[in-house]
Amino acid sequence: MNQTLERWSSRRAFILAVTGAAVGLGNIWRFPYITGENGGAAFLLLYIAFVVLLGLPVMMAEILIGRAGRRGPMQSLGHLARQAGSSGHWRWLGLFGAFTVFCILSFYSVVSGWSIDFMVNAFSGGFVGKTGPEIGAGFDAFLADPLRMTLNHTLFLVMTMVVVAAGVSKGLERLNNLLMPLLYLLLIVLAGHAATMAGFGPALKWLFTPDFSALTPLVFIHAMGHAFFTLAVGACALMAYGAYMPDHQSLPGAAVAVAVLDVAVALLAGIAIFSVVFTQGMDPAEGPGLVFVTLPVAFADLPGGAFWLGLFFLLLLLATWTSSINLAEPMVATLQGWGLKRRSAALVVGLCVWLVGLLCVLSFSTLSDVYLIGQMTFFGLVSTIPPEVFLPLGGLLIAIFAAWVMPEQEALRALDAGPNGFRLWRAVVRWVSIPLVVVVLVSGLI
Repeated sequence: MNQTLERWSSRRAFILAVTGAAVGLGNIWRFPYITGENGGAAFLLLYIAFVVLLGLPVMMAEILIGRAGRRGPMQSLGHLARQAGSSGHWRWLGLFGAFTVFCILSFYSVVSGWSIDFMVNAFSGGFVGKTGPEIGAGFDAFLADPLRMTLNHTLFLVMTMVVVAAGVSKGLERLNNLLMPLLYLLLIVLAGHAATMAGFGPALKWLFTPDFSALTPLVFIHAMGHAFFTLAVGACALMAYGAYMPDHQSLPGAAVAVAVLDVAVALLAGIAIFSVVFTQGMDPAEGPGLVFVTLPVAFADLPGGAFWLGLFFLLLLLATWTSSINLAEPMVATLQGWGLKRRSAALVVGLCVWLVGLLCVLSFSTLSDVYLIGQMTFFGLVSTIPPEVFLPLGGLLIAIFAAWVMPEQEALRALDAGPNGFRLWRAVVRWVSIPLVVVVLVSGLI
């Protein structure tokens, strides 16, 4: 494949695109419940610290490889490895990344499809007057209904692949320019509404007053893992986005802007969610069911609860939509590198992900008794191994390639931070980020 011809039209377009890639289930679903389970403010401080020391440097490494190569992930890695006199086998890291996001998108589209059903149900008042056990039973019934699950999975995947098929400027950029400002507007509206609640003050105190006695080695590991997961690094997806990056743009400046916006989404979502939880006197450590079971219960008894809950699930849908587009893009870029046209590549990726996603759907019903590893269903397998093992492994290899393998002058030019900025970035990646990624990887394997 020749150098890619498409580019983001501006610095703003690139930042919104990468932020759209990073913002998703990790910020709005995973961050609140993992913060709740790990003690609140102390975890938050660790998370922000590891974003700076781990997530941000590796994100910059991944983007600069794509920017230097100006090709699809496989082609960029192979081209830069040959320039450095290294093994051409580095290109297979791009294929590994594509396989990783293939696995992740197959369950991501299923979970994201839940937000469609919940949004419709919320706006129609379906949760009003329901008790916790009733909402929990309704959620279980939804999971056990393969027809409803498949319908939402299909609808969400079609929404995703139509945008990817349209290309960078007409698809990805246009959608991000529209949805990301809307997403932040919704977040601000929800956080503003939370400020009127009795639980707003206690929520802020819990989120921003650290209790360092709550820190344990496991909390450190969870903070590292989430800082890595939330910036969407490790699957060569941002490598594909870096290939479209404008020539005259500061990569560190754009990356820092993305990290700040990403953390801001998590904080605003946490404020909105925990204000409701504390207003209703519930436990913030409710676990993964915090969004899909606890919040509907909490909103059910509040004035205008149906509207605000529907707005929250609309927010979740928008966030997962932009994020899923990021997951699909490196697979499509890889197939384009093999000679397929973009629309054909998008169709192939969409059909394959849809078929594997059906196995995830059936894991809650027909295949619920089929275990692949230990007590893991197919859904459990693809929702655990790729994000907890494949992503850190990919991130580790990306960091090693960028900091140790690719030609220094190419990395210096692509980073565009000057000699001193480059030396600082490379030192942090080599001696801080890479060891931290190893810790995240080992913890995922244990």
